[in-house]
Amino acid sequence: MHHTTALLIELGAIILALGLLGRLAGRVGFSPIPLYLLAGLAFGHGGILPLQASEDFVATGAEIGVILLLLLLGLEYSASELVTSLKTQYPSGAVDFVLNTAPGAGAALLLGWGPVGAVALAGVTWISSSGVIAKVLGDLGRLGNRETPVVLGILVIEDLAMAVYLPILTALLAGVSLAGGAVTLLISLGTVGAVLYVALRHGRLISRAVSSDNAEMLLLVVLGLTLLVAGLAQELQVSAAVGAFLVGIALSGEVAEGAASLLTPLRDLFAAVFFVFFGLSTDPADIPPVLLPALLLAVATALTKVATGWYAARRAGIRGKGRWRAGGTLVARGEFSIVIAGLAVGVEPRIGPLATAYVLILVVVGPLTARYTEPLAGLLTRRPKSRVPAAPSPAAPSPVHAEEDGQSVTVTVDA
Repeated sequence: MHHTTALLIELGAIILALGLLGRLAGRVGFSPIPLYLLAGLAFGHGGILPLQASEDFVATGAEIGVILLLLLLGLEYSASELVTSLKTQYPSGAVDFVLNTAPGAGAALLLGWGPVGAVALAGVTWISSSGVIAKVLGDLGRLGNRETPVVLGILVIEDLAMAVYLPILTALLAGVSLAGGAVTLLISLGTVGAVLYVALRHGRLISRAVSSDNAEMLLLVVLGLTLLVAGLAQELQVSAAVGAFLVGIALSGEVAEGAASLLTPLRDLFAAVFFVFFGLSTDPADIPPVLLPALLLAVATALTKVATGWYAARRAGIRGKGRWRAGGTLVARGEFSIVIAGLAVGVEPRIGPLATAYVLILVVVGPLTARYTEPLAGLLTRRPKSRVPAAPSPAAPSPVHAEEDGQSVTVTVDA
């Protein structure tokens, strides 16, 4: 069969399968990410029907998927909102970092993966899935709840932290020296700081320059600018995903809203391709040996995320039920965990199967914890009602003797 013909057939089959899986997930009420990962496992090396002709195209589509995921995430926030979240919720962000990186780093060291593997797996267990959590909040009707800004604040801090973490991880994976790593980090911090400054001071000018009444022109300019900045960021050893995120932050107002509506279908398509590609790069036979560690890690980090949300909501003055809801909502892991594992798989191949199993578990469990953590905590912490002692049975009247006007009088008194 001609290569182009095989490519079209394979791509058509992949996209059709993704559409059917997405519809199935929508009817069941779950995130489609687990089904996309399973589809990748089925079509990858060692799967039921391995793909050949479309592998290179899917790899390029996966890169675009990551860039669009981060661009759309950046479009949801303004630079001022990010600065406000950093000022008010940095203690909660610090607790989130400590509680949720420690299990991943410890597990990697116990498995003998070394310091670089520890840094990578710590990132996998640290970052919650903004996409899954946003969908869950909408599905449960909690967007107006008091604890929701707390949850979103932690997600914003995590997303910003990726601008520092990903360049460090990239440098470590590339074997860059300490001096080279420090330079990379300084470049990354300088880039992030410069973009935030420009977005705060001149965001309207940038948005006005990009703005267009023609939807086609707006789509082309925003997409082209994002891919260009992502490529330049990659050349500067700053993650392409972070570059796309910063472009999203720099755009605001009607331009951000218009670009988001135009790019959302593209984001959904290429993000699905990204998850499939990660599954393609993982041999299903490698998952059973790491299933138990993945399960133990999932349980541990689900508990640490609940503790993180509870603490953050408590700092914000939210009462008990809202604290538990915030904690349960943060449990889901997804796109960022897969991105980090995808970067690290070249240095530590075993992290791919473990991360796949880990994300599969928590992307399914996450919506359940968001829904049921608060009522379950209420059952477990409910105090038993104190028993009211039974009223004593009425005693027989007892006679009391008294004297009145010198005469003896017997008065009956009820007990």
